[in-house]
Amino acid sequence: MAESLLVDPSLPRSEAYRQLLPQLRALVETESDPIANAANLMAALRQALGFFWVGLYYVRHGELVLGPFQGPVACTRIPFTRGVCGAAYSSRETLVVPDVEQFPGHIACSSDSRSEIVVPVWQGDKIVAVLDVDSDRLHDFTPEVDQPALEQVAALIGQYAIPAD
Repeated sequence: MAESLLVDPSLPRSEAYRQLLPQLRALVETESDPIANAANLMAALRQALGFFWVGLYYVRHGELVLGPFQGPVACTRIPFTRGVCGAAYSSRETLVVPDVEQFPGHIACSSDSRSEIVVPVWQGDKIVAVLDVDSDRLHDFTPEVDQPALEQVAALIGQYAIPAD
């Protein structure tokens, strides 16, 4: 795949995801290095959809550890018991948070983050990472549009972008 994305920025997000997902698959399926794949997936999500922050936290030694990301400097380590990322890991399900200030235990890595979606990344029956996407706007993510699309991205991550421990 060429190192460019073809996503019309004027489209509604649901259509942008529809255009982007096959390009993401093409981006990673011919590259064998998981870190390169993770980095490109994060860059592509931010570039195509204009997210404030997008990144991975890998499961490492009983906590979530920062992986490739795009956006402002981030928290490096997150306990499984803290924040939206920890809650998504612990609950084993995608969490859509319309207003992070209303989420108990939210970790403010950036005060500009206003809403968030966190998707567990699975390999078999094991969570190996979480995909964390933040917006600087309230109520920016929906279970109807963002959740299914980002769960497809998380499946690509689980298949192509998890480095060996």
